[in-house]
Amino acid sequence: MQVIDLHCDVLLKLSQGKGKLRFRDSKELDVNFERLRKGKVKVQFFAVFLEPEIPAEQKFVEALNQIDYFYEEVLKKNPEMKHIKEWSDIEKLKEGEIGAVLTLEGADAIGNDLMKLRTLYRLGVKLVGLTWNFANYAADGVMEERGGGLTRFGKEVVRLNNEQKVFTDVSHLSERGFWEVMELADYPIASHSNAKSLCNHPRNLTDEQAKALFQKGGMVHVVYNPPFIKENGNASIGDLVRHIDHFCSLGGVKQIGLGSDFDGIEQKVKNLEDASKTQNLILALLKYYKEDEVKGFAYRNFLEHLPK
Repeated sequence: MQVIDLHCDVLLKLSQGKGKLRFRDSKELDVNFERLRKGKVKVQFFAVFLEPEIPAEQKFVEALNQIDYFYEEVLKKNPEMKHIKEWSDIEKLKEGEIGAVLTLEGADAIGNDLMKLRTLYRLGVKLVGLTWNFANYAADGVMEERGGGLTRFGKEVVRLNNEQKVFTDVSHLSERGFWEVMELADYPIASHSNAKSLCNHPRNLTDEQAKALFQKGGMVHVVYNPPFIKENGNASIGDLVRHIDHFCSLGGVKQIGLGSDFDGIEQKVKNLEDASKTQNLILALLKYYKEDEVKGFAYRNFLEHLPK
């Protein structure tokens, strides 16, 4: 069964590898072409993520560097990888082709400059998370102690996302920021978050947040990171399925998807260690849900909630 995965950090690894890693088949990468093909991942979202210690004046250049790896290493050297520049491009994918979507994980790269954001849209960014875990010019992240919401600049970013039919990602956002996004965003989404009531981690969503996303027509994509699945970090595929089940109980059966966070996580779920193992999760889901529902989780729910 084909899958759409809304989050991986392979561009960061490619950048850190300084040309020594091959997207085609380097085993150091959780997500590479061979593993995507084996796992039947039809569309992979590629995050641009900047390490917090990068000096502010270098952040936009580092974002462009990761995007250069996206174009040169992911797309150019793998003709089966097709850049999704418009949402309609997903429907045009042929047999054997894999769609590739650029995303921005945290607005740190743009500072307080909307011109930089518009540049990233032109390069193909289709989903924007306002923060990583800490504060920037746009908003506070979940680990920022003051727990502030969106700044005036952050609200401008959301409005521009709306205009461009770009998703505003609430994963990593402070709770206050989350509720402000719910008021402003036309296309809110959690690209890689789980249920806080099952695993009390700051990165997870409360039931109230999940319900608000579902009521607004947004999506929640569950993440494969063990500390977000089970509090002791010793998580199985069955434990991850419980998060999907919980979101279903909140009314989200048609608004749940997958967001692995591969190449951005240190611990792994057994039998779900990289993109090639993706079908192990699908097979587990088929034991508990109708095939039609599993197709929804795997890819169809996302396609039915694309910006129009």
